Amino acid sequence: MAEKERGSINNHSGHFYRKTWPFFLALTTFALTRIAVHNAALTERLYTKGVYPVIASILSFFSNMFPFSLWDVFWIIFILVVIAGLILVFFRKIKPGFYFLRLLQVLAILYTFFYFVWGFNYFRPGISDRMSWKVPVQDEKLFRTVLDTLIAETNKNYISISKTDYHLFDSLVEESYSNLKSRLGINYPNGKRRPKNMIFSKFYGKLGLSGYFGPFFNEVHINKILLPVDYPYVLGHEKAHQLGFTSESEANLAGYVVCINSPDQRLRYSGYLSTLLYFLRDASHLGDFHDIVKTIDKRVIDDIRNRQKYYQELENVKLSDFQTSVNNSYLKANHIENGVKNYNEVVSLVIEWSVNTFRK
Repeated sequence: MAEKERGSINNHSGHFYRKTWPFFLALTTFALTRIAVHNAALTERLYTKGVYPVIASILSFFSNMFPFSLWDVFWIIFILVVIAGLILVFFRKIKPGFYFLRLLQVLAILYTFFYFVWGFNYFRPGISDRMSWKVPVQDEKLFRTVLDTLIAETNKNYISISKTDYHLFDSLVEESYSNLKSRLGINYPNGKRRPKNMIFSKFYGKLGLSGYFGPFFNEVHINKILLPVDYPYVLGHEKAHQLGFTSESEANLAGYVVCINSPDQRLRYSGYLSTLLYFLRDASHLGDFHDIVKTIDKRVIDDIRNRQKYYQELENVKLSDFQTSVNNSYLKANHIENGVKNYNEVVSLVIEWSVNTFRK
């Protein structure tokens, strides 16, 4: 009798473990993220500089075997399986408890997987601390100085960019990252970054998405309906995420730096123009804003207007607002306190970069 009782207890314990292990794994991961938040330097040393480069190399080697987006395919399959499960529950082919338990288990595993394959990079120190930059007091005078330089360089580097140039940009951006690895404090090559087109580019365009990084398979994605003038900068931005930059403003800075330091004029123009747009947004409240705009080359102004018209016609406002709201919540949940406003914080980082580069 005692033997049977022990067997029953063991079976019960085994059944409980099979049900709950994904949740214990997720709770452990959550606990580690709380530790990482308060130990940024340790996270940088152990994860970003230690574990992540190995993970990135393995995952990117695997994903580069496929010309299409594994990330997009994964979510298509996941959503279809979820819908199929709900249908089976509705027709009472499976029990609701069984279905929702399995769904929660999968979500717990995905949560854990996300942080271990990339997400812990969210808790590393900011780039100013990593690079020991002198943080200047940023006033209007300094802002105007950098803005004037951006306008002058954008005017100087104006060039027409065509979609036929796309095949050249990947190697040019990679070359620039390789040359700047010390100045940006990155592990290079950190695997391979083969840019892939989004499967649903038009839909993502309606959401206002020009590119994204898929962490599960370490993939860089670019929207194929992107305007050519934006392509090099967006490519540099998304590659920055693969290299461990989680902050959107830092990825914007990296995209800017690798583009403007390229010997290729098309990259330089894309980097200067894209960053100038962020500065103009911040400069719009200045009393002489219209006079500032008059200093921009007419050809550049035409590019800005064509760009604005193109994306406004493409975008669905309701879908874009929803995507922005979701992205805002996601960024805040991952230690990016200002949410989507973090994109425009590239202005401060570009000023920091300019001041510290000049000092050197």
